[in-house]
Amino acid sequence: MNYRKILYSGIAIQGLGLSLFAQTDKPNIVVIMTDQQRADYCGREGFPLEITPYVDGLARENVWFDKAYTVMPASTPARCSMFTGRFPNATHVRTNHNVRDINYEKDLVTVLKENNYKTALVGKNHSYLKATDLDFWSEYGHWGKNKPTTEGDRIAKNFFKNDAVGQYLDPSPIPLKDQQPTRIVDETIQWIDSQKGNPFFVWVSFPEPHNPFQVCEPYYSMFSPEKLPALKTSRQDAVMKGEKYRILAALEDASCPNLEQDLPRLRGNYMGMIRLIDDQIKRLIEDLKEKGLYENTIFVILSDHGDYCGEYGLIRKGAGLSESLARIPMVWAGYGIKNQSKPLDAHVSLADLFPTFCTAIDNSIPMGVQGRSLWPMLTGKEYPKEEFSSIVVQQGFGGEDFPLTDDLTFEQEGSFTPNKIAHFDELNTWTQSGMLRMIRMGDWKLVMNSYGNGELYNLKKDPYEVDNLFGKAKYASRQNELLTKLMAWELRLQDPLPVPRHRYHFKRNFYNYHFQDK
Repeated sequence: MNYRKILYSGIAIQGLGLSLFAQTDKPNIVVIMTDQQRADYCGREGFPLEITPYVDGLARENVWFDKAYTVMPASTPARCSMFTGRFPNATHVRTNHNVRDINYEKDLVTVLKENNYKTALVGKNHSYLKATDLDFWSEYGHWGKNKPTTEGDRIAKNFFKNDAVGQYLDPSPIPLKDQQPTRIVDETIQWIDSQKGNPFFVWVSFPEPHNPFQVCEPYYSMFSPEKLPALKTSRQDAVMKGEKYRILAALEDASCPNLEQDLPRLRGNYMGMIRLIDDQIKRLIEDLKEKGLYENTIFVILSDHGDYCGEYGLIRKGAGLSESLARIPMVWAGYGIKNQSKPLDAHVSLADLFPTFCTAIDNSIPMGVQGRSLWPMLTGKEYPKEEFSSIVVQQGFGGEDFPLTDDLTFEQEGSFTPNKIAHFDELNTWTQSGMLRMIRMGDWKLVMNSYGNGELYNLKKDPYEVDNLFGKAKYASRQNELLTKLMAWELRLQDPLPVPRHRYHFKRNFYNYHFQDK
C-alpha cells in the first residue's frame, strides 16, 4: 500500500513549499485543551457519574481514542511537543522551566501562517509561544487572567491570589459567568465572530481542572463526596510503587496536613470543574453549529496530561508514569471526520496533532517532526496497523536520581513553602530527576528507568498498576517483546535534525509513518 510515499532529500526538503499543495478552501482548526484531566473520568469509558455528557456524545458521533497519551506528564514539555510534533528529548524541553531551550525547524503556527490562517490563543499558554506569534492573544493562568478586562476578571484574579493559591474546598464565590472556562468561551466566540475570509486556528486552552480545584455551584454539589465512587488504591500502594512515590507522599503530607480527610472534597471539585468545562465546550461548539461553521472546522478535544486525583493517596502529578497521568482524553470531530462509534484501536500521541493538521490542509510535514498523521484513520481510510500498535511516553531531565536521604530539603529546593497550605511543586528535583521511558502496547505496559529497573503491568487485569510483573519468569516473553519495541521507539525518536547537508537522501513517508502494511 502506497500511503503517498515521498522521497525527500536533506537539501530538497528545505525548498519544498506550498506550491506543491495548493488549496483554496482550508478547514478551520479549533484545539480545545484542558489542563490535567485524566482520561478515565468520562462516561464513554464507563465512569459512573455524568461528568462529560456532551463530549461523550460528540465522541460517539465522530472519533475518539482510549489509547491516547501525552509525551510527558508536565505542561510545558507536553504543549511544546503539541506545537512542534517533537518529543521532549528532541525539543530539549523536559521540564516546565526549559522553554528557552526549545529546538525545532518549523512549528504549527508557522505552517498555518504560510497557509493564510488567522491564529489565536484564548486561555493558558505555558509553551514557548509569545503574544507576538499569533494574531490574537488573551492569556489566562491558574490564578486568573493575565490582563483582566472586566470587573469579574479582577475579582476572580484577586480571589485566586489571596484565597485559592493552593486548593479551595468550599463552594467558589466566583459565579459561573466569571469562571475562567466561561470567560474563555466568551472571548473565543467573540474572536471567531470577527473573522472574515481567512481560515482560522484557535487554541482554546482551559487552565482547569488543575489545582486549586475551585468550582462554583451548581457543579460543587453535583459531585459531593458521598456521591463519588470509592478509590481503588491507597497510600499503601504509593509506598509499594517506589521511592519517588514515597518522596511525593512525604511532600504532600508536609504541605497538606489534612490531605486524607480533604481528598473526597478535592475529588468532587475536580469532577465538578470537568463538568463545568464540558458545558462550556457544548456552548462553544453548538454556537459554531448555529453559525454554519461546524462542518468546515476540525475540532480536537484533549488534555496535556492527567492527575492522580486521589489515586495512591496522592493529588496532582509528579512521580512515575501511571495511566492516571500519562493517558489523556482525545476526541476528534467536524470537518472530514468519519464516524466510528467505538474507540479507534490505535495508540496515539499528543505529538501527532501537528502532522495531522499538516496533512488535513494538504501541507507537507516539516523536517524534524516525529509525530504521525492521524488523518487517514480519522477520515476512514486505510492506514498501517503496525504503525499504531504501540506508543511511548517520556519523563525525566537526566542525571542521577535524588533519594529522600539526600541533604537537599524540600524548602531548599523550592518545592515547599512552610505555613502555606497546599503550596508545593510536585514537579521537583526528586520526582523529575533521572530518566523514565514507558511503552503501551495492547493490554500491556512497560516502564523502564536508566538503572535498568522496570515495571510490567497487564492493564486489563490490573488497571491501577499495583501488581508489578517485571522479572517474573512467567512473563519473560512478554517483557522481552515490550523491551524490543521500546528500544525500536528509542532509536526512531533520535532527533533527525540536522539532516545530512550534502549528497545523502533522507527518506520519509508523507504521513510520517515508519511501518507499512505488506
